[in-house]
This record gives sequence, structure tokens and C-alpha cells, in this order.
Amino acid sequence: MNHTTLKPGYLYQQVITVIRDMAEQGLLNPGDKLPSLRAMASRLRVSIPTVQQAYQHLEMSGQIVAREKSGYFLQDGQQAATPQRSKLPAKPVMVNKQQLIEHVYEGIHLSDVAPLGLANPVAASSPQQALARSMRQAMRQAQARMLDYGAIDGLKMLKAQVVQYYLALGLTVNSDELIITNGAQEAIAIALQCVTQPGDIVAIESPCYFGIVELVENLGLKAIEIPVCPDDGIWLDDLSAALARHPIKACLFSTSINNPLGSQMPESRMQQLLQLLRAHDVVLIEDDVYGDLYFGDQRVRPAQCFAQPGEVLTCSSFSKTVAPGYRVGWMLAGPHSARAKRFKRALSCSAPMMNQWALADFMASGEFQRHLRQLRKRLFDNKQKMRLAVQKYFPDHVRVSDPKGGCVLWLDLGEEYDGGLFFQLALQAGISVAPGAIFSAYERYRSCVRISYGLPWCDNMEDYVRTLGELVAQAKKQPHMK
Repeated sequence: MNHTTLKPGYLYQQVITVIRDMAEQGLLNPGDKLPSLRAMASRLRVSIPTVQQAYQHLEMSGQIVAREKSGYFLQDGQQAATPQRSKLPAKPVMVNKQQLIEHVYEGIHLSDVAPLGLANPVAASSPQQALARSMRQAMRQAQARMLDYGAIDGLKMLKAQVVQYYLALGLTVNSDELIITNGAQEAIAIALQCVTQPGDIVAIESPCYFGIVELVENLGLKAIEIPVCPDDGIWLDDLSAALARHPIKACLFSTSINNPLGSQMPESRMQQLLQLLRAHDVVLIEDDVYGDLYFGDQRVRPAQCFAQPGEVLTCSSFSKTVAPGYRVGWMLAGPHSARAKRFKRALSCSAPMMNQWALADFMASGEFQRHLRQLRKRLFDNKQKMRLAVQKYFPDHVRVSDPKGGCVLWLDLGEEYDGGLFFQLALQAGISVAPGAIFSAYERYRSCVRISYGLPWCDNMEDYVRTLGELVAQAKKQPHMK
């Protein structure tokens, strides 16, 4: 290998330029393996960490992909089309999706199917061993107290760790206004009840996590959907139009990573959102469960960081990052905390003591952040592999998202295809997916499906995607379905 000497300056950026030049000159083709860190460092006369920094930058930008125990490979230059922008609906609706969601929920939780319908990112890189150590430590410390009812607003040790977590993001949290809940879903339910009454209008995302759709229905609220940009979160011009037309009481948005599109709202856009809501005196309920599962250089801070007291209620949990079975979440209730605690007491009294204690130790030990770094890397690698597999095995007309974080892809099969029929065909083939119709309070996304890459990657995963790609043709709508 010939040697090249780089000019002084930001050496890792020059390494990036060399690799891009190699690709443009045909010295590296899509799918080719890049030189090893050591070989590239020797060729360019730079340090191995410099090359590693360059490779990591290229990986995060989607230009190369790391394969475990194999090295780095040039990404396929062909980009699949991403989902198109949906339209702002003319009016709010009372939601009626629970029966459909129940039917789908049963299918995606069947024990004998490949669970590509479940959004469970922790499965890709489980912290089981570290969490078990924390549980044993908790049992030694707590002893009989582990069996007691806990405080309504949560275990002080865990609350202290969550407060430290937010301090690292530049947000000072009053511990008295932090409430530990049974997962984020309970936190969101409490937040909605704090600021709305049955019959009120709530703005939600489009497409939107189906658990939110079902929750809005159960609380007797009306929904108005705000279309989501595949890259940057909700379209603010659509939200502005909806606020001008309808008496919206609250907005419930994923300001970090949206499920199912995987879009991520930049902080500048987040601040514009808050200015818009402030002008209309509308509260933001922030669903931040995927905030730590970003693929960029750093985490986008919660909207709470830019808000005035009472403008934002932030809801999150450990379900997508540590252990969904622990059912531990939280909310930053701010001035709404007294009312939120009353709802919490009426709903479930307290969260599980044993699980709270173990999570407090897990965070204090440093294992939480170590685990998150590994989980993000594994999920990003899985996303790259899954998108390549979809491009390889699905028909060319299928549009696929390019998520900025999280664990799912959103596929639009095309207007001629039925996502519900595709869901049934996939189940018959032993694979679960989530049909797009459950991700809307309206009659939308019937040609779409969501598939998960939040699983340990193995040879079977590519086989599953191949099977799904072959099923698309069978999911074409019959004339009476159009």
C-alpha cells in the first residue's frame, strides 16, 4: 500500500476526504471492505484513533457500515425513497381504533412468530447481567423494605439519579416535581388528564405510536393529527394552521425520536414549536422515551430545557433503554405536580419498589450510560443492515424511512397495496409486522407497515426480510378494496 502524508489540520476530516475520493474513483465500490484501522493509519501516516474517528463519522452519516468482527464496509450508494408528506386533516375526530389495535396486538405478541412487529430496542443488546448485579445489590440494601409500598411519587434514590441524568443535559429538575410512574404510558395518561377534559381536542403526530391513539380514545378526547417530516419532526406550518382553526388544549409529540418514522426534531425547531404553543397558550406533553437512542453525534435535549414553567410536561421511561418488563417511567410535572400525584395515587398508588431500587443502582454504577453507548451502536448497525436488506428484497417502488434513532423502519408499500393484508400474510409466514392503519386516528396509512430491527442480528433476519419482500406482490389490493 502506498503511503500518503496528510497536511496539518483536522486529520480525521482529511481521512474522510481520502475515503470519499477512493469511492468516487472506483477504488472502493458499494459493499467493499475498507482498509483496517491499522492499515489506513499506516498508509496515511496518522494515528489509529484518528482513522477510527473518521470511520465513526462516516458510519454515523450512513456512508459506511460496521459489521461485527468483520470491519467497515462502504454503504450502498443507492438510496431508497423515503415516505412522502401526509396532509393536514380538515377537522378533529373521535378515535375508534381500539378493536383494530387489539387484533393487531394479539398477532404481534404471538410466541411462535419472529417479532418484527414489536418495538423493543433493548432486545438488540440486553443489559441483563449488569441489571442482575444491580438487583442483587438492591436486595442486600433494601431487605424487607423491598416488600413495602413505596412513596406515591417514587423512590428517593431513583429520583436523585434521574435528577442527575437531567443535570447532565443542562436541565435543573426539582425533585418534588418529578414523579415515578408505571412506564411512560401511565405518565402520558396522567399528563393528559392534568391538562384536558373528555371531549377536548389534542394534537398528535401523524403517523403516531398506536399506544397514544388508543390512550386518546380511552380518555374520550378528540384527535387532530399533525403530519411528521421524516427528518425533522412535525411540520410547524401544519401545526400553526391547526392551532388557528381548532381550540386545541394540548399537543402530544415525540420531540426526540418519533415512532414509527424515526424523525428527530432539531433543538432550533423545538424552540420554534414552543414559541408557537406559547402564543396559543397550549401545553406540550413531550414523549421522550426514545431520546437516548439517537444515531447522531449527541443527544437532542428535551423541549423541557427550553420551556417556561408549566409549558411542557415531559414523560419518559426505562422501557426502551433498559427493561420493558420493569414498568418504570417518570414525568416532569412542574406546576402540575400536585394534580399529577393525585391521579397517580388514584391509578396505581406507587411503582414497584424492587425495580426502582435496582434501576437506581444501575444508574449510580455507571452501567446505564455504558449500556446506552453499546445499545445505540448495535441499533445503528442493525438499521443499516435492515435498510440494505429491504432495498435488496423488496420491490423498487417501496418507500422506506431512514430513522435518526430508535428501532423501527416505516415502509410505504404503495397505494395499490394493503398493509392489513400484508400483516396477515406475514403472520401466516411466521413473522409479525405492525400494519400502518393502527398508527393513525384517521383512516390513513393503509398501505404502510412498520418493521423492527431491535433484535439480535442473525442470518435469519435477512431470511425474514426476504420472505416479507416476496409477500408484497400478494398484498396487492383487490378491485373491491380500492
